[in-house]
Amino acid sequence: MKRLIFISTLFLLMGCGKNAQPINYGSDGCDFCRMTIVDKAHVAQLVTSKGKNFKFDAIECMVHYLNQQENDQNYHLLLVADLSNPGETIDAKSAVYIISKKIPSPMGAFLSALKTESEAEEIIAENGGEIYNWNEILNKLNHK
Repeated sequence: MKRLIFISTLFLLMGCGKNAQPINYGSDGCDFCRMTIVDKAHVAQLVTSKGKNFKFDAIECMVHYLNQQENDQNYHLLLVADLSNPGETIDAKSAVYIISKKIPSPMGAFLSALKTESEAEEIIAENGGEIYNWNEILNKLNHK
């Protein structure tokens, strides 16, 4: 009986971690717009300081979600998809963002993220558009 209680407690504690949960493409819904998440190149996710996960089908959905929050909640993780490696996420605050009309995103902002500025410059050279950092994207998309 003690062993069963120990194992149950261990699983409970493991479930309370502050890690990003895997995204189930084609079945998970966006916590902002409620669309089904299917695009691995534009997904975003945040994890609160208490370990609650929120998944988004587009970076712009996460930005709009953050804009609607009344309090300045402390977020443990802010993640965005790396356009160069669909399905992989990178830190939202250190990512480099591009808006290019030739690269559509699920919600129509044409917003994508990349790990490095050199990758962003290459994509902009081929497709046109503009480069932004995290704070610039927050300002561009938020209308508070």
